[in-house]
Amino acid sequence: MTKYAAESLLRHMPVNRKVKALSAMRTPAVSHYGDAPLRPPIVYGCRVNFDAYARTGVDLVNARLDDLDDLKALFADENLWMRDEVAERDVVIFRRAQKRLRDVFEFGTSGRDVDAVAELNSLLETFPVQPRISGHGSSDWHMHVSSRGASVSAEYLAGAVWGLSVWLCEYGSARFGVCADDRCGNVYLDTSSNCCRRFCSERCATRSHVAAHRARKRAAVEEAVQAAAVPKPSVPKASLPTQTLTKV
Repeated sequence: MTKYAAESLLRHMPVNRKVKALSAMRTPAVSHYGDAPLRPPIVYGCRVNFDAYARTGVDLVNARLDDLDDLKALFADENLWMRDEVAERDVVIFRRAQKRLRDVFEFGTSGRDVDAVAELNSLLETFPVQPRISGHGSSDWHMHVSSRGASVSAEYLAGAVWGLSVWLCEYGSARFGVCADDRCGNVYLDTSSNCCRRFCSERCATRSHVAAHRARKRAAVEEAVQAAAVPKPSVPKASLPTQTLTKV
């Protein structure tokens, strides 16, 4: 199906089929660990970068949101216009969404698939999306997800929630990960070929492995010291047999 036929089909498509048709992205997700990228689905010939939307959700969960300046720092180049529009009231909204999205990743990591789906469905109701065709000409038409609301928080969060929802439907909640490094806790999308990733970055993986190696060495040294400090039991001397003298 050609791009123009797909666009025409989308205009007259029921909402449930339209959302399904949007579950494709422009570029495959590439693992930080060099694994084979996940293969994106192409439905009805329609392409949309839901991976980029999903990663805005990851960025939000991992962001520091102490004040308005922190919130403005969250917006990447494609969302620079949001920095001028965001206000103090949006900080609270983003914090609440941040906690709920972290719960989704926690559910995925612990195998609570049903809970992850329920939370995302609730978020989709809170931040509904409005798909639309965007671009700068016939060679650049693509699907864009916007919000039915008018605020910056509604616009950003609708795309983030939608992207993570499509990601779950395509790859499963087990692909939602929380960094295994105790000093990190960042979330990530597992794009490894066999779903074996445990850390958000190579840096955390190296740091955790080095710490584990040093801990094993310390434990071995302590065990050796304790073994050397334990006194060895004394071996009793063999006693000579006593002779009983009898009078003649």
